[in-house]
Formats: sequence, C-alpha cells, structure tokens
Amino acid sequence: MDISNGSALVTGGASGLGLGTVKTFVARGIPVVAVDLPTSAGERVAKELGDLVRFVPADVTDTEAFSAALDAAEAIAPLRAVVHCAGRGGTLRVLDKDGGPGDLDLYEAVVRTNLIGSFNVLRLSASRMVANDLVGEERGIIVLTASIAAWEGQIGQMPYASSKAGIVGMTLCAARDLARKQVRVDAIAPGIFDTPGLGRHSQEVRDGLAAQVPHPARMGVPAEFGQLALAIIDNPMINGETIRIDGAIRMAAR
Repeated sequence: MDISNGSALVTGGASGLGLGTVKTFVARGIPVVAVDLPTSAGERVAKELGDLVRFVPADVTDTEAFSAALDAAEAIAPLRAVVHCAGRGGTLRVLDKDGGPGDLDLYEAVVRTNLIGSFNVLRLSASRMVANDLVGEERGIIVLTASIAAWEGQIGQMPYASSKAGIVGMTLCAARDLARKQVRVDAIAPGIFDTPGLGRHSQEVRDGLAAQVPHPARMGVPAEFGQLALAIIDNPMINGETIRIDGAIRMAAR
C-alpha cells in the first residue's frame, strides 16, 4: 500500500520493536504517532527523532486514551498503517513451587495487555480506516505482533505464549472480516530480538540465547522488525498472514 500521503501509528513506540518501527517510518518520510505508556521515554524519543514523530501516551487497553492517539494521527493525515508492538511478559507455571495453583491474576494481566489490548487496537484502528478513501485497492493496514512462543512456548511462558497464540488466531479472522472494507490485517512473529526486555538478563544469558539462532547466529535487531513491517505494508497481497522473523530458530522447552 502506498502510505506516502498518509500517517502511521505505532504502539510500544518508545522502545524495542516499536521504536525500531517508528524509525523505519521516519526514514521513509512518513509522519508517525508513537504510542506508549505515560511512564515511557516517549517524549524524549519524539524530540530526538524530529518533526515527523509525535508521542501520545496511552495504555492500549484504555479505549479513550487510544482513541485520542488515533485522533492525533488523523489530524496529521489519513491513518493508513498501524503497527501494534505494545505488550508484556510474565513468568508463570501451572503450579507454583509449593504445588499450589499458579497465579490467576498474573495470567489475566498478561492476557489483558497482550490479547485484549491487541483486539482493542484492532477494532478502534479499523473503525477509522474504513472511512478512508481508497488508495489503489485498499484503505489501510494493521500489523499485529505475535511471537514464535505462540507455537513453541517455553516452560514458564504460559501467559505470554497463549496470548500470542490468540493473536495468531485473531489475524486471519480479522483479515477475512475486514476484506470487504479493503483493510488488511497481518501479524509478525519475532524470535529472539535485542530489546529492553532481554536487556535485563546477563550477557551470559543473552549470548546463550543468540547462540540458539541458526543463521544469522545472533539476536535480531528492532530495525529488522521495522523493515518487515514496512515490507508487509508495501505488498497488497500479504493479508491474513503471520510471518515469522527468527533466523530459523525453533525454541526448546526451556
């Protein structure tokens, strides 16, 4: 899709995969609204990246706040592309170390952010895009973020893996649902990427994770995620797909 005369919006845009995607849009000359939590580095990032970036604080599960972010994007130009990167993790086993049931509150919190948040972004973004004029064959595109954990969730990843599997299931349903409105929906499933989440681990752990990737034998970088997002946006025939970007890794149980 040609988005040169439109605007874009990226959630989780203050760091990691989201920031890499924001930078990709900026390099293309596309104005972009970066959405992230009020406590994030969003304001600083927007100032550093220049006039093409505006930061709007919002939790993706907050309908009113995210709607304000959509308003900000539409005030710039018709909203043509949304890349939804915001999410969280949380370590949880079925049973705790004493044999008791796992923490339901933690499970619900991760699913709420990752899966419910994705649906909220999807439904609110789509409601704006369907009012756009056609550009070629389409009105807009929404790219969600799944994970290879959707297929190969490791021990302790249950909330994260199941929420990301939900996004995989959501993607084709949404693409078929919105096809008659000329809005595409796709998802990207990243493997091991060098993001702030992994930055909390020791270098030894990070090196061990990178060594599991067949080729290239390293962690991915956010710019590569952003490049894929833009390639999906550019190609009108990619619809309803979840595309792995993982260097051919297949995760072990732990």
